[in-house]
Amino acid sequence: MICTMSAAAVAVWLGTVVTILSRSHADRNVYPSAGVLFVHVLEREYFKGEFPPYPKSGDPSNDPITFNTNLKGYPDRPGWLRYIQRTPHSDGVLYGSPTAEHIGKPTVIEITAYNRRTFETARHNLVINIKAAEEFPLPYQAEFYIKNMNVEEMLASEVLGDFLGAVKNVWQPERLNAINITSALDRGGRVPLPINNLKEGVYVMVGADVPFSSCLREVESPHNQLRCSQEMEPVISCDKKFRAQFHIDWCKISLVDINKVVPVYVTRPEPGTGILPEFGEYKPPSESLKSRDYFSDFLVTLAVPSAVALVLFFILGYTMCCRREGVIQLVHHSSIQKSTKELRSMSKNREISWPLSTLPVFNPVSGEVVPPIHPDNYETTSMPLMQTQANLQNQITIPQQRPSGKWYS
Repeated sequence: MICTMSAAAVAVWLGTVVTILSRSHADRNVYPSAGVLFVHVLEREYFKGEFPPYPKSGDPSNDPITFNTNLKGYPDRPGWLRYIQRTPHSDGVLYGSPTAEHIGKPTVIEITAYNRRTFETARHNLVINIKAAEEFPLPYQAEFYIKNMNVEEMLASEVLGDFLGAVKNVWQPERLNAINITSALDRGGRVPLPINNLKEGVYVMVGADVPFSSCLREVESPHNQLRCSQEMEPVISCDKKFRAQFHIDWCKISLVDINKVVPVYVTRPEPGTGILPEFGEYKPPSESLKSRDYFSDFLVTLAVPSAVALVLFFILGYTMCCRREGVIQLVHHSSIQKSTKELRSMSKNREISWPLSTLPVFNPVSGEVVPPIHPDNYETTSMPLMQTQANLQNQITIPQQRPSGKWYS
């Protein structure tokens, strides 16, 4: 029984040690050159062994795995390094073009793999040791825009090799290197529609040590420039060497000879006292700060305006109540108010003659007094001064005599 338990404990211990050792890989070192495209593929198969297998034997191990890459000790990657992974079932790719200022400075990239099925993680370190190129930078640089490629497709070694081979056939340089690759989306391009198998497009910059060939210079001819301005494809003699695999937009090609580029020096303004120097550390103030007296600030902010307002109040009161001009103005104002009140009281008590239409009407036949048509609370502005007998209520027709002596009603 003791032997069985000890064997089981040893097996568990060995399994734990193997798991720990499998997850503690040594740092991987890569040695890219400055000014040359650097591509590193994060293979999912490399990380699958660090996650537990499927519970059922025989099931295909196709766990969804995503990667997170960052500079060690920082939340993001260096500015020259990019990362792309389309789906959790595809490999990730680190790519970029290191510059001369990074030569001799090891860059440690932390790579964290996430298993989206088991929610476990595994972490590796990638040490990038940038070395100087034999000739940096290459003096003649051309940037091509390829319309039928995505960036991860172009980063594949065989596809990039085919493109460099086509460029070498039309350029014939002694040295030709891929300098940088950029997705068209990073240049302000739009996401393509999911129809007709459209691609986002990619910019590829290459450098060579010999001047541009006549084929590449054809795009600068006036005829081709006119066609480009009219959104028509230019006529390039060497386009057929690319057309089988790469659809190049020749209107967007860029040819740069860095030997003829005039450097532009921008004068920077002198930094103020609140700007730290370029190389230095921030030193916070000491904890023993001197106390500050704010009593003088209080006097200037509150006491002085209050005193000025008080003086102005006394001057105004003296002018209005104690000076002869002020007393006359007050008496004049009081007399105007008194006269106004008196006129208003007289207007309320005045009697006016009522219009005849508002008086009772006497009926000579019946001897009755017909009340007025309008009530007492009438509006004199809209009431007629006299009303016709046809408008009277309970009207009785009075017989009248004609000139011939006969009566009619």
